[in-house]
Amino acid sequence: MQSTITVDWDAVIADPRFQTLHRKKQLFLSGLMIFSIVYYFALPVGAAYFQDFFKIRVWGVLNVGLLFALSQFVVAWLLAFYYERKANAEFDTLARDITADHLKTGG
Repeated sequence: MQSTITVDWDAVIADPRFQTLHRKKQLFLSGLMIFSIVYYFALPVGAAYFQDFFKIRVWGVLNVGLLFALSQFVVAWLLAFYYERKANAEFDTLARDITADHLKTGG
């Protein structure tokens, strides 16, 4: 026999802890998104307006522009790793507490 759990979503949304969780997560993700967009568009802007800097050879055929382009992959992985650490340490803990409390109260 399968039991159905009903959730009172209005009560969850009204919970001040949920509001705090949502605000913290939104602020954190907005910051990551702004950083990502700025970093992403720095490549075409740099290639267009700072060509002399991007042409500087670093090693062999590698120049600053190519290294900057490749660094975008590294930065994307680092941001994902940073988000994962923050989510596991803070966001998931808060969400688990809110879920447990609402399941205990039956809603």
